[in-house]
Amino acid sequence: MHIPHRPRASFRALVSAACCAVLGAGLLAGAGAGTAAAKPAAPSGQAAAAGSKVVGYFTEWGTYDRKYYVKNIETSGSAAKLTHINYAFGNVTGGKCAMGDSYAATDRAYTAAESVDGVADTWDQPLRGNFNQLLKLKKQHPGLKILWSFGGWTWSGGFGEAAKDPAAFAQSCYDLVENSKWADVFDGIDIDWEYPNACGLSCDTSGSAAFKNLMAALRSKFGSSSLVTAAITADATSGGKIDAADYAGAAQYVDWYNPMTYDYFGAWDAAGPTAPHSPLDSYSGIPKADFNTSATIAKLKGLGIPASKLLLGIGFYGRGWTGVTQEAPGGTATGPAAGTYEQGIDDYKVLKTKCPATGTVGGTAYAKCGSDWWSYDTPSTIATKMSYKNQQGLGGTFFWELSGDTASGELINAIN
Repeated sequence: MHIPHRPRASFRALVSAACCAVLGAGLLAGAGAGTAAAKPAAPSGQAAAAGSKVVGYFTEWGTYDRKYYVKNIETSGSAAKLTHINYAFGNVTGGKCAMGDSYAATDRAYTAAESVDGVADTWDQPLRGNFNQLLKLKKQHPGLKILWSFGGWTWSGGFGEAAKDPAAFAQSCYDLVENSKWADVFDGIDIDWEYPNACGLSCDTSGSAAFKNLMAALRSKFGSSSLVTAAITADATSGGKIDAADYAGAAQYVDWYNPMTYDYFGAWDAAGPTAPHSPLDSYSGIPKADFNTSATIAKLKGLGIPASKLLLGIGFYGRGWTGVTQEAPGGTATGPAAGTYEQGIDDYKVLKTKCPATGTVGGTAYAKCGSDWWSYDTPSTIATKMSYKNQQGLGGTFFWELSGDTASGELINAIN
Protein backbone atom coordinates (compact mmCIF):
# COMPACT_ATOMS: atom_id res chain seq x y z
CA MET A 1 0.00 0.00 0.00
CA HIS A 2 2.14 2.78 -1.24
CA ILE A 3 1.22 6.26 -0.10
CA PRO A 4 2.77 9.00 -2.22
CA HIS A 5 5.15 11.40 -0.50
CA ARG A 6 5.72 8.88 2.27
CA PRO A 7 8.43 6.88 0.53
CA ARG A 8 9.80 5.43 3.72
CA ALA A 9 6.79 3.21 4.28
CA SER A 10 5.87 -0.22 3.07
CA PHE A 11 3.29 -0.09 0.30
CA ARG A 12 1.12 -2.52 2.21
CA ALA A 13 1.58 -1.03 5.65
CA LEU A 14 -0.04 2.32 5.12
CA VAL A 15 -3.70 1.63 5.59
CA SER A 16 -5.82 2.59 8.53
CA ALA A 17 -7.69 -0.04 10.48
CA ALA A 18 -10.94 1.57 9.44
CA CYS A 19 -10.42 1.17 5.71
CA CYS A 20 -8.82 -2.24 6.02
CA ALA A 21 -11.58 -3.83 8.04
CA VAL A 22 -13.64 -4.19 4.87
CA LEU A 23 -10.88 -5.35 2.54
CA GLY A 24 -9.61 -8.88 2.80
CA ALA A 25 -7.74 -10.99 0.33
CA GLY A 26 -4.93 -9.74 -1.82
CA LEU A 27 -5.20 -6.32 -0.17
CA LEU A 28 -2.31 -5.37 -1.69
CA ALA A 29 -0.08 -6.36 -2.77
CA GLY A 30 5.74 -0.45 -7.72
CA ALA A 31 5.41 11.99 -27.46
CA GLY A 32 3.36 11.20 -30.47
CA ALA A 33 1.35 8.15 -31.36
CA GLY A 34 4.19 5.82 -32.21
CA THR A 35 4.01 2.08 -32.63
CA ALA A 36 5.61 -0.45 -30.32
CA ALA A 37 9.36 -0.49 -30.59
CA ALA A 38 10.78 -3.80 -31.74
CA LYS A 39 12.44 -5.77 -28.97
CA PRO A 40 13.84 -9.29 -28.91
CA ALA A 41 10.82 -11.56 -28.57
CA ALA A 42 12.62 -14.65 -27.36
CA PRO A 43 13.35 -14.68 -23.64
CA SER A 44 16.85 -15.38 -22.48
CA GLY A 45 17.81 -18.67 -20.93
CA GLN A 46 17.57 -16.98 -17.52
CA ALA A 47 13.87 -16.27 -18.04
CA ALA A 48 12.80 -18.97 -20.45
CA ALA A 49 11.54 -22.12 -18.78
CA ALA A 50 7.88 -22.30 -17.82
CA GLY A 51 7.47 -22.38 -14.07
CA SER A 52 10.85 -20.78 -13.47
CA LYS A 53 9.92 -17.09 -13.44
CA VAL A 54 11.11 -15.30 -10.31
CA VAL A 55 9.69 -11.78 -10.13
CA GLY A 56 10.68 -9.43 -7.32
CA TYR A 57 9.23 -6.00 -6.56
CA PHE A 58 11.70 -3.17 -6.05
CA THR A 59 10.24 -0.07 -4.38
CA GLU A 60 11.01 3.39 -5.66
CA TRP A 61 11.00 4.79 -2.11
CA GLY A 62 13.45 2.21 -0.73
CA THR A 63 16.24 4.70 -1.44
CA TYR A 64 15.08 6.79 1.54
CA ASP A 65 14.71 5.39 5.08
CA ARG A 66 15.29 1.78 4.08
CA LYS A 67 18.48 2.63 2.19
CA TYR A 68 17.82 -0.34 -0.05
CA TYR A 69 19.46 0.43 -3.37
CA VAL A 70 19.62 -1.39 -6.69
CA LYS A 71 23.16 -2.34 -5.61
CA ASN A 72 21.66 -4.42 -2.80
CA ILE A 73 19.91 -6.61 -5.37
CA GLU A 74 23.38 -7.49 -6.62
CA THR A 75 25.26 -7.83 -3.31
CA SER A 76 22.55 -10.09 -1.82
CA GLY A 77 22.91 -12.49 -4.73
CA SER A 78 19.28 -11.83 -5.69
CA ALA A 79 20.04 -10.38 -9.13
CA ALA A 80 21.43 -13.69 -10.35
CA LYS A 81 18.28 -15.50 -9.19
CA LEU A 82 15.66 -13.06 -10.51
CA THR A 83 14.22 -13.32 -13.99
CA HIS A 84 12.19 -10.10 -13.68
CA ILE A 85 11.98 -7.00 -11.48
CA ASN A 86 8.76 -5.03 -11.02
CA TYR A 87 9.64 -1.38 -10.34
CA ALA A 88 6.98 0.02 -7.97
CA PHE A 89 5.23 2.34 -8.61
CA GLY A 90 4.26 4.70 -11.31
CA ASN A 91 1.18 6.84 -10.70
CA VAL A 92 -2.14 6.81 -12.55
CA THR A 93 -3.70 10.24 -12.68
CA GLY A 94 -5.86 12.19 -15.12
CA GLY A 95 -6.53 8.96 -16.98
CA LYS A 96 -2.84 8.54 -17.78
CA CYS A 97 0.35 6.90 -16.57
CA ALA A 98 2.62 9.34 -14.72
CA MET A 99 5.89 9.38 -12.80
CA GLY A 100 5.78 8.46 -9.14
CA ASP A 101 8.80 10.11 -7.49
CA SER A 102 10.91 11.57 -10.30
CA TYR A 103 13.76 12.49 -7.95
CA ALA A 104 14.18 8.89 -6.82
CA ALA A 105 13.67 7.53 -10.32
CA THR A 106 15.89 9.73 -12.45
CA ASP A 107 17.68 12.46 -10.44
CA ARG A 108 19.21 11.17 -7.21
CA ALA A 109 23.01 11.04 -7.46
CA TYR A 110 24.59 7.79 -6.29
CA THR A 111 28.04 7.67 -4.74
CA ALA A 112 30.60 5.12 -5.83
CA ALA A 113 29.86 3.08 -2.69
CA GLU A 114 26.12 3.08 -3.43
CA SER A 115 26.38 2.35 -7.14
CA VAL A 116 25.92 -1.05 -8.77
CA ASP A 117 29.24 -0.83 -10.64
CA GLY A 118 31.19 1.24 -8.10
CA VAL A 119 31.15 4.32 -10.31
CA ALA A 120 29.74 7.54 -8.86
CA ASP A 121 27.18 9.64 -10.71
CA THR A 122 28.30 12.99 -12.04
CA TRP A 123 26.36 16.25 -11.95
CA ASP A 124 26.08 16.48 -15.73
CA GLN A 125 25.11 12.94 -16.72
CA PRO A 126 21.71 12.77 -18.46
CA LEU A 127 20.22 10.02 -16.26
CA ARG A 128 20.81 9.28 -12.59
CA GLY A 129 18.55 7.76 -9.93
CA ASN A 130 17.08 4.26 -9.75
CA PHE A 131 16.64 4.07 -13.51
CA ASN A 132 20.34 4.47 -14.20
CA GLN A 133 21.18 1.97 -11.48
CA LEU A 134 18.77 -0.53 -13.05
CA LEU A 135 20.50 -0.03 -16.40
CA LYS A 136 23.81 -0.85 -14.74
CA LEU A 137 22.27 -3.98 -13.18
CA LYS A 138 20.98 -5.12 -16.57
CA LYS A 139 24.46 -4.74 -18.05
CA GLN A 140 25.71 -7.20 -15.43
CA HIS A 141 22.72 -9.54 -15.98
CA PRO A 142 21.75 -9.36 -19.66
CA GLY A 143 18.87 -11.81 -19.24
CA LEU A 144 17.16 -9.78 -16.54
CA LYS A 145 13.89 -8.08 -17.55
CA ILE A 146 12.37 -5.07 -15.80
CA LEU A 147 8.73 -3.97 -15.80
CA TRP A 148 7.37 -0.66 -14.58
CA SER A 149 4.42 -1.27 -12.24
CA PHE A 150 1.65 1.32 -12.14
CA GLY A 151 -0.97 1.84 -9.47
CA GLY A 152 -0.61 0.00 -6.21
CA TRP A 153 -2.82 0.52 -3.20
CA THR A 154 -2.70 4.31 -3.07
CA TRP A 155 -2.60 5.13 -6.75
CA SER A 156 -5.29 2.74 -7.97
CA GLY A 157 -8.00 5.39 -7.77
CA GLY A 158 -6.83 6.76 -11.11
CA PHE A 159 -7.71 3.62 -13.05
CA GLY A 160 -11.42 4.43 -13.12
CA GLU A 161 -10.70 7.54 -15.19
CA ALA A 162 -8.22 5.61 -17.33
CA ALA A 163 -10.88 3.00 -18.09
CA LYS A 164 -13.03 5.65 -19.80
CA ASP A 165 -10.49 5.88 -22.64
CA PRO A 166 -8.28 2.77 -22.61
CA ALA A 167 -6.49 3.70 -25.84
CA ALA A 168 -5.44 7.11 -24.52
CA PHE A 169 -4.31 5.51 -21.27
CA ALA A 170 -2.27 2.90 -23.13
CA GLN A 171 -0.67 5.57 -25.29
CA SER A 172 0.33 7.60 -22.23
CA CYS A 173 1.85 4.53 -20.58
CA TYR A 174 3.76 3.59 -23.71
CA ASP A 175 5.13 7.10 -24.11
CA LEU A 176 6.31 7.11 -20.48
CA VAL A 177 7.73 3.58 -20.28
CA GLU A 178 9.52 3.96 -23.63
CA ASN A 179 10.75 7.53 -23.04
CA SER A 180 14.08 8.02 -24.82
CA LYS A 181 15.64 9.46 -21.64
CA TRP A 182 15.59 6.00 -20.07
CA ALA A 183 15.60 3.82 -23.16
CA ASP A 184 16.38 0.17 -22.47
CA VAL A 185 15.48 0.25 -18.77
CA PHE A 186 12.06 -1.34 -19.16
CA ASP A 187 10.90 -4.44 -21.02
CA GLY A 188 7.20 -3.89 -20.41
CA ILE A 189 4.48 -2.75 -18.05
CA ASP A 190 2.76 -4.21 -14.99
CA ILE A 191 -0.68 -3.02 -13.87
CA ASP A 192 -1.56 -3.12 -10.16
CA TRP A 193 -5.19 -2.04 -10.06
CA GLU A 194 -6.67 -2.50 -6.58
CA TYR A 195 -9.42 -3.26 -7.55
CA PRO A 196 -11.38 -3.22 -10.82
CA ASN A 197 -15.12 -2.81 -10.23
CA ALA A 198 -14.58 -3.29 -6.48
CA CYS A 199 -13.30 -1.46 -3.41
CA GLY A 200 -9.75 -0.91 -2.22
CA LEU A 201 -8.62 2.41 -0.77
CA SER A 202 -11.41 3.82 -2.92
CA CYS A 203 -14.26 2.10 -4.73
CA ASP A 204 -14.36 1.57 -8.49
CA THR A 205 -17.60 1.26 -10.47
CA SER A 206 -16.19 1.07 -14.00
CA GLY A 207 -17.91 -2.26 -14.70
CA SER A 208 -16.78 -5.85 -15.08
CA ALA A 209 -15.41 -5.30 -18.61
CA ALA A 210 -13.17 -2.34 -17.73
CA PHE A 211 -10.13 -4.37 -16.74
CA LYS A 212 -10.28 -6.52 -19.88
CA ASN A 213 -10.63 -3.42 -22.06
CA LEU A 214 -7.67 -1.75 -20.36
CA MET A 215 -5.40 -4.76 -20.75
CA ALA A 216 -6.46 -5.19 -24.39
CA ALA A 217 -5.49 -1.58 -25.11
CA LEU A 218 -2.12 -2.01 -23.41
CA ARG A 219 -1.34 -5.15 -25.37
CA SER A 220 -2.35 -3.45 -28.61
CA LYS A 221 -0.11 -0.46 -27.88
CA PHE A 222 2.92 -2.28 -26.47
CA GLY A 223 2.82 -5.09 -29.01
CA SER A 224 3.77 -8.72 -28.70
CA SER A 225 7.46 -8.12 -28.03
CA SER A 226 6.92 -6.25 -24.73
CA LEU A 227 5.74 -7.79 -21.49
CA VAL A 228 2.27 -6.90 -20.18
CA THR A 229 1.40 -8.29 -16.74
CA ALA A 230 -0.93 -7.49 -13.84
CA ALA A 231 -1.13 -7.98 -10.10
CA ILE A 232 -4.64 -9.11 -9.23
CA THR A 233 -6.81 -9.76 -6.20
CA ALA A 234 -6.64 -13.06 -4.33
CA ASP A 235 -10.23 -12.85 -3.02
CA ALA A 236 -11.69 -16.23 -4.00
CA THR A 237 -14.95 -15.84 -2.10
CA SER A 238 -18.20 -16.24 -4.00
CA GLY A 239 -19.18 -12.81 -5.30
CA GLY A 240 -15.82 -11.42 -4.16
CA LYS A 241 -13.23 -9.34 -5.96
CA ILE A 242 -12.21 -12.02 -8.48
CA ASP A 243 -15.86 -12.25 -9.55
CA ALA A 244 -16.12 -8.46 -9.90
CA ALA A 245 -13.96 -8.20 -13.05
CA ASP A 246 -13.35 -10.26 -16.19
CA TYR A 247 -9.94 -11.61 -15.27
CA ALA A 248 -10.50 -14.66 -17.46
CA GLY A 249 -11.34 -12.54 -20.48
CA ALA A 250 -8.32 -10.32 -19.93
CA ALA A 251 -5.93 -13.26 -19.55
CA GLN A 252 -5.38 -13.47 -23.32
CA TYR A 253 -3.70 -10.05 -23.21
CA VAL A 254 -1.27 -10.65 -20.35
CA ASP A 255 1.96 -12.60 -20.22
CA TRP A 256 1.04 -13.56 -16.67
CA TYR A 257 -0.93 -12.58 -13.58
CA ASN A 258 0.46 -12.03 -10.08
CA PRO A 259 -2.39 -13.05 -7.73
CA MET A 260 -1.60 -11.33 -4.43
CA THR A 261 -1.76 -14.41 -2.22
CA TYR A 262 -0.85 -12.58 0.99
CA ASP A 263 -2.52 -10.06 3.30
CA TYR A 264 -5.51 -12.33 3.70
CA PHE A 265 -5.52 -11.48 7.41
CA GLY A 266 -3.89 -8.75 9.50
CA ALA A 267 -4.15 -6.33 12.40
CA TRP A 268 -6.64 -4.07 10.62
CA ASP A 269 -8.83 -6.53 12.56
CA ALA A 270 -7.31 -5.10 15.71
CA ALA A 271 -8.94 -7.55 18.14
CA GLY A 272 -8.04 -10.58 16.05
CA PRO A 273 -8.52 -13.43 15.69
CA THR A 274 -4.85 -13.96 14.94
CA ALA A 275 -4.32 -15.72 11.62
CA PRO A 276 -1.43 -16.11 9.17
CA HIS A 277 -1.52 -13.47 6.44
CA SER A 278 -0.40 -15.84 3.68
CA PRO A 279 -1.77 -19.34 4.29
CA LEU A 280 -1.15 -21.87 1.53
CA ASP A 281 -4.12 -24.01 2.57
CA SER A 282 -7.17 -23.75 4.73
CA TYR A 283 -6.99 -25.06 8.29
CA SER A 284 -9.40 -25.73 11.12
CA GLY A 285 -10.46 -22.38 12.57
CA ILE A 286 -9.37 -20.17 9.67
CA PRO A 287 -11.36 -16.91 10.09
CA LYS A 288 -12.67 -16.78 6.52
CA ALA A 289 -13.23 -19.58 4.03
CA ASP A 290 -11.49 -19.25 0.67
CA PHE A 291 -8.94 -16.81 2.12
CA ASN A 292 -5.94 -18.95 1.27
CA THR A 293 -3.57 -19.41 -1.64
CA SER A 294 -4.88 -22.79 -2.79
CA ALA A 295 -8.44 -21.46 -2.99
CA THR A 296 -7.26 -18.44 -5.00
CA ILE A 297 -5.31 -20.52 -7.53
CA ALA A 298 -8.13 -23.07 -7.83
CA LYS A 299 -10.66 -20.32 -8.53
CA LEU A 300 -8.51 -18.64 -11.18
CA LYS A 301 -7.72 -21.95 -12.89
CA GLY A 302 -11.40 -22.83 -12.72
CA LEU A 303 -12.17 -19.70 -14.75
CA GLY A 304 -10.02 -21.10 -17.53
CA ILE A 305 -6.89 -19.02 -16.88
CA PRO A 306 -3.89 -21.18 -17.84
CA ALA A 307 -1.75 -22.29 -14.89
CA SER A 308 1.31 -21.10 -16.80
CA LYS A 309 -0.07 -17.54 -16.63
CA LEU A 310 -0.41 -17.62 -12.83
CA LEU A 311 2.52 -16.89 -10.51
CA LEU A 312 2.57 -17.78 -6.82
CA GLY A 313 2.78 -14.76 -4.52
CA ILE A 314 5.08 -14.69 -1.49
CA GLY A 315 5.43 -11.95 1.13
CA PHE A 316 8.94 -11.14 2.34
CA TYR A 317 7.38 -9.65 5.49
CA GLY A 318 5.13 -10.58 8.37
CA ARG A 319 1.96 -9.22 9.90
CA GLY A 320 1.44 -9.13 13.64
CA TRP A 321 -0.74 -8.32 16.63
CA THR A 322 0.03 -7.43 20.23
CA GLY A 323 -1.88 -8.16 23.44
CA VAL A 324 -2.06 -11.84 22.49
CA THR A 325 -1.99 -14.58 25.13
CA GLN A 326 -2.65 -17.64 22.96
CA GLU A 327 0.24 -19.18 21.04
CA ALA A 328 -1.88 -21.02 18.48
CA PRO A 329 -3.73 -19.05 15.79
CA GLY A 330 -7.20 -17.78 16.62
CA GLY A 331 -6.29 -15.76 19.68
CA THR A 332 -7.61 -12.36 20.64
CA ALA A 333 -5.48 -9.23 20.46
CA THR A 334 -5.51 -5.58 21.49
CA GLY A 335 -4.05 -4.08 18.30
CA PRO A 336 -1.18 -4.21 15.82
CA ALA A 337 2.29 -5.19 16.97
CA ALA A 338 5.04 -2.60 16.69
CA GLY A 339 6.95 -2.63 13.40
CA THR A 340 10.11 -0.94 12.17
CA TYR A 341 8.32 1.43 9.78
CA GLU A 342 4.61 0.90 10.45
CA GLN A 343 2.47 -0.85 13.03
CA GLY A 344 1.41 -4.42 12.31
CA ILE A 345 4.03 -5.18 9.67
CA ASP A 346 7.75 -5.93 9.60
CA ASP A 347 10.38 -7.42 7.31
CA TYR A 348 11.38 -11.06 7.42
CA LYS A 349 15.00 -10.00 8.03
CA VAL A 350 13.84 -8.33 11.28
CA LEU A 351 11.30 -10.90 12.42
CA LYS A 352 13.58 -13.94 12.04
CA THR A 353 15.61 -12.58 14.98
CA LYS A 354 13.03 -10.41 16.77
CA CYS A 355 10.33 -13.09 16.90
CA PRO A 356 11.52 -16.47 15.58
CA ALA A 357 8.86 -18.86 14.25
CA THR A 358 7.34 -21.15 16.86
CA GLY A 359 4.89 -23.11 14.72
CA THR A 360 3.32 -23.67 11.34
CA VAL A 361 -0.29 -23.62 10.19
CA GLY A 362 -1.84 -23.74 6.75
CA GLY A 363 1.57 -24.14 5.14
CA THR A 364 3.09 -20.98 6.61
CA ALA A 365 4.79 -20.01 9.87
CA TYR A 366 3.74 -18.11 12.97
CA ALA A 367 5.60 -16.80 15.99
CA LYS A 368 4.65 -15.90 19.56
CA CYS A 369 7.11 -13.76 21.52
CA GLY A 370 5.96 -12.00 24.67
CA SER A 371 2.48 -10.68 23.90
CA ASP A 372 3.21 -10.29 20.17
CA TRP A 373 2.01 -12.75 17.54
CA TRP A 374 3.40 -12.69 14.00
CA SER A 375 2.97 -14.73 10.85
CA TYR A 376 5.43 -14.88 7.99
CA ASP A 377 7.03 -17.23 5.50
CA THR A 378 10.40 -18.80 6.23
CA PRO A 379 12.80 -20.67 3.93
CA SER A 380 11.13 -23.88 5.07
CA THR A 381 7.55 -22.78 4.34
CA ILE A 382 8.63 -21.25 1.03
CA ALA A 383 10.03 -24.67 0.07
CA THR A 384 6.58 -26.14 0.74
CA LYS A 385 4.99 -23.45 -1.40
CA MET A 386 7.45 -24.12 -4.22
CA SER A 387 6.42 -27.79 -4.21
CA TYR A 388 2.81 -26.64 -4.52
CA LYS A 389 3.74 -24.23 -7.33
CA ASN A 390 5.40 -27.04 -9.27
CA GLN A 391 2.57 -29.49 -8.63
CA GLN A 392 0.06 -26.95 -9.92
CA GLY A 393 2.12 -26.18 -13.03
CA LEU A 394 2.23 -22.46 -12.22
CA GLY A 395 4.37 -20.08 -14.27
CA GLY A 396 6.67 -19.12 -11.41
CA THR A 397 6.87 -17.05 -8.26
CA PHE A 398 6.70 -13.37 -7.41
CA PHE A 399 7.27 -11.60 -4.12
CA TRP A 400 6.80 -8.32 -2.28
CA GLU A 401 9.47 -7.06 -1.89
CA LEU A 402 13.23 -7.29 -2.22
CA SER A 403 14.25 -5.22 0.82
CA GLY A 404 12.46 -7.58 3.21
CA ASP A 405 14.98 -10.36 2.62
CA THR A 406 18.23 -10.83 4.51
CA ALA A 407 21.50 -9.39 3.21
CA SER A 408 22.39 -12.87 1.93
CA GLY A 409 19.03 -13.47 0.23
CA GLU A 410 17.69 -16.31 2.40
CA LEU A 411 14.16 -16.17 1.03
CA ILE A 412 15.00 -15.82 -2.65
CA ASN A 413 17.42 -18.73 -2.20
CA ALA A 414 14.50 -20.77 -0.91
CA ILE A 415 12.48 -19.85 -4.01
CA ASN A 416 15.31 -21.08 -6.20
